[in-house]
Amino acid sequence: MPRKPMKPCRHPGCPKLTGGMYCEEHAGLHASDRASASVRGYDGRWEKARKRFLKAHPLCVKCMEQGRLVKASVVDHIVPHRGDAKLFWNESNWQALCKSCHDHKTMTEDRYQEFHY
Repeated sequence: MPRKPMKPCRHPGCPKLTGGMYCEEHAGLHASDRASASVRGYDGRWEKARKRFLKAHPLCVKCMEQGRLVKASVVDHIVPHRGDAKLFWNESNWQALCKSCHDHKTMTEDRYQEFHY
């Protein structure tokens, strides 16, 4: 069985060919890159829970606050879970949002990790 062809390293400006995403030289630099969705918990179980939640909450919460009726398409974690499974599956931490409101919330409120001392 033939092997997959080698691909260029994804590190900007690196011409080396690799079997993965980065060459050996740059793999260490990108070790902390974001994990895949399934690794972060967004798997088949999440899809079922998401679908059920959106069926029960079909309208965007933020748009309803402004008097608009817009169909929700995203289940948002009110408090970012940052890998905490208990917070991830806590339905009281979920809200239904449209894509536009979710993107705005993520870029303004959830963008940076808050540290509490």
